[in-house]
Amino acid sequence: MKFDSVFEYIGEFGTYQKRIYFLVCLPAISTAIQMLMAVFILNIPDHRCGIPGVKNDTFASQGPVHDSLLNYTIPWMKDGNGDPIRASCERYSENLTSTSSKSVVWNSSRTGCTYWVYDKSVFKETFVTELNLVCNQKELRSHANMVLMGGILFGALGLGLLSDAVGRKVAFMMSVVVHAGVCIGTSFVTNFYVFVALRFFVGASNAGLFMGAFVIGMELVGPSKRTFAGIVIEIFWCLGLFILGGVAYALRDWHHLQLACSVPTVLFFSYYWLIPESPRWLLSKGRYAEAEAIIQKAAQVNGVKLPDKLFDKDTLDENKSEAKIWEMFTSPKLLIRSLIIFINWLVVSMVYYGLGLNVGNLGGDVFLNFTIANIVELVSYFLCIALLDRVGRKLLHCGSMLLGGVACLATLFPVIYGTSGHEWITITLSMIGKLGASAAFAIIYVFAAELFPTVVRNSGMGASSFCARIGGMASPYIADLGTLVDGEFSKALPLIVFGGSAIFAGILSLWLPETLDRVLPETIDDAKNFGKRNTGRSYEMNINTPSEETDGKWNPCFDERL
Repeated sequence: MKFDSVFEYIGEFGTYQKRIYFLVCLPAISTAIQMLMAVFILNIPDHRCGIPGVKNDTFASQGPVHDSLLNYTIPWMKDGNGDPIRASCERYSENLTSTSSKSVVWNSSRTGCTYWVYDKSVFKETFVTELNLVCNQKELRSHANMVLMGGILFGALGLGLLSDAVGRKVAFMMSVVVHAGVCIGTSFVTNFYVFVALRFFVGASNAGLFMGAFVIGMELVGPSKRTFAGIVIEIFWCLGLFILGGVAYALRDWHHLQLACSVPTVLFFSYYWLIPESPRWLLSKGRYAEAEAIIQKAAQVNGVKLPDKLFDKDTLDENKSEAKIWEMFTSPKLLIRSLIIFINWLVVSMVYYGLGLNVGNLGGDVFLNFTIANIVELVSYFLCIALLDRVGRKLLHCGSMLLGGVACLATLFPVIYGTSGHEWITITLSMIGKLGASAAFAIIYVFAAELFPTVVRNSGMGASSFCARIGGMASPYIADLGTLVDGEFSKALPLIVFGGSAIFAGILSLWLPETLDRVLPETIDDAKNFGKRNTGRSYEMNINTPSEETDGKWNPCFDERL
């Protein structure tokens, strides 16, 4: 028998599986919070040079005398809408030279700031304002976000291999310890290099925390429920984003925000007693008695009776046929198909994270923008659940990418032809772009997993995950393009890059074959012939868990977010 045959007896999604699945969905809340924490703790408020010699200078006007000092100290410039604003990175080099109490000499030459004052109306303190990561230091914010994405790549690969070697639960609990430690420790940091080092391990532990728990849950879910379960967990991800927005609104100091969102992660220590080891992994290691004990417990909770002996070397089907991922590059057809899949993974990850991080760069209220973005993301997942098995993978993915891409490109029009009163149009188009990117991210995982033949499915998804991480590492720099350039295109430039990339990848996806209601490929030869009209009966594919064909090996990207 194969392991999936067990679900014919205990049920594909019984009471026991639902309990475990609910528990393993909870870490998605914490990982979502830490992934997009940068929207708030790395927010760049409005700022300008401080007036030299004035220790009590503030960004807000203190009255006519203060305004007069500003006129002699800080030059005026125009923002993207043509409205006058104070320069944020320059001051007059000799702003106040008094020859008497009534005469002032004004020198129009300019120089950089010696210190800055910040708008405190939104945030009391961010990591950016604490270390003055503005002006010629503002690219450090992009570096910090990139390091977080690099940590996810390291964690997905390193902790994935560790989970194969020592078990899903052991790797998960190690991730819990690291995650709680570095997240709490980050809230006390006052040095940039220590901050990015800890953020690297936040990313690595995010990957291990999310995927370790997710895999344990998915390996206890029957085949017909895995696609549904794989998308439902995104609702918990969105719940984490809603929580982050609410806590950030209440706590405007980044130290307090980081600490308040990190302390609850210590509750995951209880998972040592609450969740089991993956029975699939135990079987792959020949630990039949331990696997059988877990299945028997599941049967007991589900109210069914199983034979006393389920697994042994004589009854367990251990077909271990496997191929290498580079065999997907041995024919032009498979090479093109693989490249299109990789490009779509890279772009969809880049656009999703980029639009998420870009929320802080849009005009308007950052908390409202963040909440609206979370709402449209939640809507996108419900749409995927409703349409994925009706419309098909290819059309829904392509449509989502084109919708997001066109919406992002359309921001050119309010920027060129609109005024400051049309800022809401740019924000709305950005949110439509987020809707498309979120839906495409959920779809591409299912779509790509079905396109790779069984013998290279884990390797193919691992390579796809690597491409997604590259896109994620590029996203902070694209999201911050608007802060690196001046002028009317500053807000639209990141959206234009994201939009053009999404349209390009979406059009490319039209060259991929549809997988809905198709007999899916098992071998390389099957993959070469896949895409021709096939009226045969489709079968359930194990897309979210290691299959017997791959000897239970772990796929470093079981979920599209990490």
